[in-house]
Amino acid sequence: MSEVIRTGWRMTVPGTLEWFEEPLPPAPPGAVHVEVLGCGVCHTDLGYFYDGVPTAHPAPIVLGHEIVGRTPDGRTVLVPAVSPCGECRWCRRGRRTSCTASKMPGNHHDGGFASHVTVAEHWLCPVPDTVPGDQVWQLAAIADAVTTPLQAVRRTGLVAGDVAVVVGVGGVGGFLVQIAAALGAIPVAIDVDPARVAAATAHGAVLGVVATELDERKARKQLAAQLAGRAPGDGWHVFECSGHPAGQKLAFSLLPRGGKLAIVGFTAETVPLRLSNLMALDAEAYGNWGADPELYPEALDMVLRGQIDVAGAVERHPLRDAPEVLRRVHAHELTRRAVLVPHG
Repeated sequence: MSEVIRTGWRMTVPGTLEWFEEPLPPAPPGAVHVEVLGCGVCHTDLGYFYDGVPTAHPAPIVLGHEIVGRTPDGRTVLVPAVSPCGECRWCRRGRRTSCTASKMPGNHHDGGFASHVTVAEHWLCPVPDTVPGDQVWQLAAIADAVTTPLQAVRRTGLVAGDVAVVVGVGGVGGFLVQIAAALGAIPVAIDVDPARVAAATAHGAVLGVVATELDERKARKQLAAQLAGRAPGDGWHVFECSGHPAGQKLAFSLLPRGGKLAIVGFTAETVPLRLSNLMALDAEAYGNWGADPELYPEALDMVLRGQIDVAGAVERHPLRDAPEVLRRVHAHELTRRAVLVPHG
């Protein structure tokens, strides 16, 4: 059998990528080499590369955790952004996202900004053969940008008729609006970018609000007034997806009595909040570390049935252009999610 050469980009230190070509070693027990067909560029990657957020495995490391690829036996699969161990007390309790032994490509080990990635075989999610080969790369975004908001929705228990207030409707938040709409909930989209708000309303948000039009102290009452007659004024599910301090403060201020707050976005900055509001409002707050791999088939099915528009939210770029693509994403020059494609 001929030797397989793995190629890609390795972050040697934050802010620096180096191209590499090296033999692909044998996969360890329980793992498999997946040929990368597409890997999405996520805000988390930018945090590692530009902001100095440390990876669990120190650099040098290959970034990238939104991966769709092909196994050696020809199966097309989604690679979970976080793979739990499946054996610890958290996994046994069904809280796989709390697994302390979980592994994330591009964080705990080399990720998908390369031609191949080596991952645990157990959690791979099969993609039906009915997906056209020239469209498979689009599915990379499911591996985090779709499954993470689905996890948040399941964690808070959102159901039909509930209000889902989404703060930050870019990639992840935009998909959360679509998930909420598909479930029959009442999505409200909030963002500083009017174009994002417009896109969210086109994808099912019953109310779109530009964040600068809200007074943080009065925001909850403002939204309640705009929703009057269409939705209850309490018990809202508030999803913070902006990953920005101002977005987190706004999301917290929107909590009504009996409300639920899900922190989906990430910022390294400290945000001052009056946590006593949780007590006074009998509210709840949830974290959101990736998604349980068991949710991946459901997320994939929602995309394939047209309930979530992934194709319109992504654009393809050659893997060779990764340094420039990361720069453009960081500079907010791209309006759609970039997917790096090693071949073609």
